[in-house]
Amino acid sequence: MSNIIDSSVINSMNGTSGTGSMRQSDDLRENFMTLLITQLQNQDPLNPMENAEMTSQLAQINTVSGIEELNTTLKGITGQIDAGHTLQAAGLIGQGVLVPGDRILVGKDGATPFGIELGKSADNVKATIRDGGGQVVRSFDIGAVSSGVESFEWDGKLDSGEMAPQGAYRISFEATAGEDRVDAKALNYAVVSGISTDKNGSPRLDLGGISEQASLEDIRQILRL
Repeated sequence: MSNIIDSSVINSMNGTSGTGSMRQSDDLRENFMTLLITQLQNQDPLNPMENAEMTSQLAQINTVSGIEELNTTLKGITGQIDAGHTLQAAGLIGQGVLVPGDRILVGKDGATPFGIELGKSADNVKATIRDGGGQVVRSFDIGAVSSGVESFEWDGKLDSGEMAPQGAYRISFEATAGEDRVDAKALNYAVVSGISTDKNGSPRLDLGGISEQASLEDIRQILRL
């Protein structure tokens, strides 16, 4: 009789751990132990199984069991994280946030805030606001801005000093540090009006039409106005 149990038993068990079939894996472990005991009982006394061989095979079955327990634990942790993200998203309902986007809305009460995200600090930032037709209606220097996210407000006035008509406008930035240009990303303001979940169970934020649904990772700043 061979001193090494058929490796196909171990391979089957390793494959089982990936599928999550706990019942099948339990059956295979029982078969493994039955084979091992039978082999020990019927081994050749003149050529007994080496301790190293037995230890190696026992280590493999323990590894499979450990992987299964780890997978179960990770599933539990993932579920808790998803639940935490959903609660976090629910807490944002009714809050104003800055997310990637370049739109500013002007209404009877003024203009919505806007923001900028810089990879590094800039010595000067120039903001340009355009109307729906792409015409520049206002441009102004913001000055030096540190790296990261900063929020600002537009008074809603055009370069002529008149109030801008109600509607949607676009903002862009030119940022420099010395003679070098700095990458600047525009952020627009939105109010979280509700949440939903995608096919993976991750929360999605409904931003009331000012922007597409966003994830928690899209939020750059929460504004409590």
